[in-house]
Amino acid sequence: MVLLLLGGMVVYAQPENLPEPEGGSEYTERVRYPVSNIILQERYPETIVLRGPQSENKVALTFDDGPDPRFTPQILDVLKEYNIKATFFVMGARAEAYPDLVKRIIEEGHIIGNHTYWHPNLVEEADINTLEREVTKTEATLAELIGYQTKLFRAPYGFLYNELVEKLANMNYTVVGWTVDSLDWQEAPPEEIAYNVLSNIHPGAIILMHDGAEWEGDRTNTIKSLRQIIPTLKDEGMEFETVPNLLNIPYKK
Repeated sequence: MVLLLLGGMVVYAQPENLPEPEGGSEYTERVRYPVSNIILQERYPETIVLRGPQSENKVALTFDDGPDPRFTPQILDVLKEYNIKATFFVMGARAEAYPDLVKRIIEEGHIIGNHTYWHPNLVEEADINTLEREVTKTEATLAELIGYQTKLFRAPYGFLYNELVEKLANMNYTVVGWTVDSLDWQEAPPEEIAYNVLSNIHPGAIILMHDGAEWEGDRTNTIKSLRQIIPTLKDEGMEFETVPNLLNIPYKK
């Protein structure tokens, strides 16, 4: 990756090996509405988690689609500055392309989950074999880098249906959803991203954000919004936990 300074602005030169999400951008896919994760969680309460206990002022920050050399390091810097531990759901192809970023995530005390290898739309594919291939390949890639098999999985776009959930349960995964969506993929101003989070926050919230993007995407405003979200929630007495700590569930198989 090369950084170019043009008129005081930082412009990223595209890394030749940045794997793109196979299923398309959030813009094209998130307009679809498959089975609600709330309904799926009710059907499969032992497999799908959406939130932590509401009895404690604790929340979890989660980041999808990395590692991305343009944005993940900056997000890690912010988290380190505020002494926050988060959960990163990574693409296997990007983990393989940027192993040092995966290792940095782990070394700084964060948790890693499986977000498939190529980020396909699993509902559109409607193929159990595709799910198994994507998950297994990512599992093997991550195990080589972090030394264990992660038990946490999040579907691309959050899209699943009954048979996919049942297959993931058979593969010994906990499927992690969310209750607070920052909608940062829309690339709104940082204040709007922060508002999306802060206006919907609650004890036990799992917050969805993104450290990775397709090449045309930009997570700069996500990074800036964290400097509003984190101190505000801390001032309100909220504590930040990783997903397994928030839910008291294992993150290793």
